[in-house]
Amino acid sequence: MAKLFEPYVIKGTTFKNRIVMAPMCMYQSDQEDGKVTDWHRIHYPTRAVGGVGLIITEATAVQPQGRISTKDLGIWDDSHIDGQAEIVRLMKQNGAKTGIQLAHAGRKATVEGEIQSSSAIAFDGNYKIPKEMSSIEIQETVEAFKNGAVRAKKAGFDVIEIHAAHGYLINQFLSPSTNERSDEYGGSSENRYRFLGQVIDAINEVWEGPLFVRISAHDYCEGGMTPELYVEMCQWMKQQGVDLIDVSSGAVVPAKIPVFPGYQVPFAETIKKRTPIATGAVGLITSPLQAEEILQNDRADLVFLARELLRDPYWAYSAAKELQADITAPAPYKRGWI
Repeated sequence: MAKLFEPYVIKGTTFKNRIVMAPMCMYQSDQEDGKVTDWHRIHYPTRAVGGVGLIITEATAVQPQGRISTKDLGIWDDSHIDGQAEIVRLMKQNGAKTGIQLAHAGRKATVEGEIQSSSAIAFDGNYKIPKEMSSIEIQETVEAFKNGAVRAKKAGFDVIEIHAAHGYLINQFLSPSTNERSDEYGGSSENRYRFLGQVIDAINEVWEGPLFVRISAHDYCEGGMTPELYVEMCQWMKQQGVDLIDVSSGAVVPAKIPVFPGYQVPFAETIKKRTPIATGAVGLITSPLQAEEILQNDRADLVFLARELLRDPYWAYSAAKELQADITAPAPYKRGWI
């Protein structure tokens, strides 16, 4: 059987296949209150019907000032739980496991008022200059991630992913390109990791399920982070009980990125082999054979698809047909497609 359609188990949670819908910002919370709308109730369950094994919903803000935009989903208040629970129910009803990405945008937030970061440096001329976070504000944010995990658990999610990539707040602490602090949260790799380490510890106090971390493995700039430099941090994550690293790259600082099919897969392979820890590969993965090659050659453990699942919610059925995999599907789909 194609490895893409083999089950995968983490902490007793079984994913029916190795296909993951990567978190993608949808900007569809139309009341600026961070709540689920009918759009989400259609969008996510459609991919579950389409055969995806794990769906990780979009970056979900743990604090209102940590939103990328005012249209982002939130998990900073108990009023968000019911809407999140509804989309979880609809996804699970259609065979998918469910994940939530807990996030804080830091200096890349575009909301009104003060924004925060590791250091008082704007992303570029189009963004506001953030306030360098105090130790008290850092601890408040750690607590916000913990409370977000509590609410995610109440909503019924199977997986939590911590967003430490794409130049958002945690990434701003991790990278020497954006962290110019001189206290215990800046300087050495141990200090730059401290914030993420505290977030992981806080979530582990309230969460027993699979825990992922998304990283930007390459900053694409002189003096920035690389996959080789991330190996040490990923070893620390593994020691703290993180189950899988979702390996993306870029967006930490303005930089030219060489983009081509599978361009980030070698980063996942490096992290997987040298940590070692389970990894997810993402980045212009579009064809079933490409996904199967990644898994067969042990370059990653799960394959994360993003825009391809926006173009084709039923990609898994096409992949099963191409790879000649016998999969469970709703009867009308199985008769007409597989």
